[in-house]
Amino acid sequence: MDLGFSTLCLFMKSIDEMLTIAEEYGFNCIELLGEGPYSPSNLLENKNYLESFQSYDLEYYIHAPTIDLNIASLNEGIRKESVKQTKECLDVAEIIGVKAITIHPGKVGRPEDSIRQMGLQFATESVQELVDYTEDKEVKLSVENMPQRFSFLCNKVEELESLTQKTGCAITIDLGHANTCTNPESFTNISNIEYFHLNDNDGIKDQHVSLGEGTLDLNLLKKVKTGIIELNNYQNVLKSKKVIESVLGKIV
Repeated sequence: MDLGFSTLCLFMKSIDEMLTIAEEYGFNCIELLGEGPYSPSNLLENKNYLESFQSYDLEYYIHAPTIDLNIASLNEGIRKESVKQTKECLDVAEIIGVKAITIHPGKVGRPEDSIRQMGLQFATESVQELVDYTEDKEVKLSVENMPQRFSFLCNKVEELESLTQKTGCAITIDLGHANTCTNPESFTNISNIEYFHLNDNDGIKDQHVSLGEGTLDLNLLKKVKTGIIELNNYQNVLKSKKVIESVLGKIV
């Protein structure tokens, strides 16, 4: 397995510090969380921040910003702004040499099936626009599966499969999110998976705890070719790394 971690666990450290830590601890890839000071607009305005990426022998991924954004929003203004900021993320990704960026498919505010179907249609249109934007870029657009909550789209295998079939987008599978759904393993069989987010939970809530501290079937790790440990504490990242090594042996 090629293994890295999300910079969520080192949030507010400099980019250079985070990349140095990744190399020192034997990771070979990293996913930059594009929020706050690392937002696409801020990085495009301060391109000197991006120079560090050229100095490390790592593969790069980006998690596009999601806070207050929703590419499936029934509010056209919010939807358009969400697509705009995701395009900025793709611009950053092209400069850095990122393999893929992960985006959330959006959510709906009401449980009615008609509202959900409308949200799915808007999500598909937004993803298609973003996939088209990558046509002349090397980076892939990858849509993440969501936890089992009525408001989240793409927490069902059939919704993810439909999205990738209609738009050609790649897929990011979050094993923790899948663990809150019926038959988590079925998510690992979806076509066009680019990489995985690795975390654990009690099978009910999206807790993002260390691997081995929840109910996730750790044998699913054997299906992962590229994994990003997504936790908010670096010591827990290292704990999860040891769990992965105990299951798989050599990881890189």
